[in-house]
Amino acid sequence: MNLLDIRNLSIELQTTNKSILAVDHVSLSMKEGEVRGLVGESGSGKSLLAQAIIGVLDERWHVHADRFHWRGKDLLRLSPEERKSIISQDVAMIFQEPMSCLDPTTTIGEQLAEAVDTEQLSGYFWQKNQQRKSAAIKLLHKVGIKHHDQCIKSYPHQLTEALCQRVMIAMALAKRPMLLIADEPTAAMETTNQGQIFRLLASLNQLKNMSILLISHDLENVTHWTNNITVMYSGQFVEAGTTKQIFTEPYHPYTRALLDSSPKANIELSAKSRLTTLPGSIPILQHLPIGCRLGPRCPRAQQACVKAPKVINYHGHQVSCHFSLKDTY
Repeated sequence: MNLLDIRNLSIELQTTNKSILAVDHVSLSMKEGEVRGLVGESGSGKSLLAQAIIGVLDERWHVHADRFHWRGKDLLRLSPEERKSIISQDVAMIFQEPMSCLDPTTTIGEQLAEAVDTEQLSGYFWQKNQQRKSAAIKLLHKVGIKHHDQCIKSYPHQLTEALCQRVMIAMALAKRPMLLIADEPTAAMETTNQGQIFRLLASLNQLKNMSILLISHDLENVTHWTNNITVMYSGQFVEAGTTKQIFTEPYHPYTRALLDSSPKANIELSAKSRLTTLPGSIPILQHLPIGCRLGPRCPRAQQACVKAPKVINYHGHQVSCHFSLKDTY
């Protein structure tokens, strides 16, 4: 049984003039203990999909799906309160902008202590306060903050963005979630610190069997840490498969373009050669193309692309394209 099973999820934004389909029939599934990458350019709808999973979208956004199951339970059949109770207990998310997610009026120590799961505490109420503080310090050590004394007394604005990101990761781990959604968890960090955080997430997956959805715009980066990868473009599903399948034999032109834009994936190129890139940029929500949204930028686009392609499954390697690259290998 899948831990998370989403089929044909759509997210609509209601504006004063019209309804905008920001995410268009995207499917995503995760097994227990799996590390899956969710990849695409900025504006692909990755963060929006993650926020729909944990239920933090405001009333302007309307979520529809053929299936939205968490551990076999159909979340769409539950009330918002019941859905929130289940997800808040089992799922945690590391947001992309930590400075805007932390409370500026409360110290880091107080926020971390509040995030500690009450099931970890025992004894009388005056003993629990000390236990919360000890648990908060252990969490800071776990994410690589050794000098906790200054950190727990500080307010978010007194810390660097990289430190705030580590605090956000510590708060997410405090819940001991079954699924951790990491939205660009190392965006504000240096390369050495990025490796440390990725190794921490990998150890949590291996030792705690924690499932991780790793969201990134960098396809090459996530290939080192994931089992499977799902690729999105402009709110549409593009391709999904094992990390090896996606990295060595991509079937979709967009996935191929992401790899071609990476220097390490093009080691045969001579020095100072230009990397291959797609023309144009990702469309804005107000001007989404009809059919396949990659069409205006795609080198393989034809007349059939004015209709959205169906998802084709090649023994677990899924692709949504009228003219896929499968026959070129």
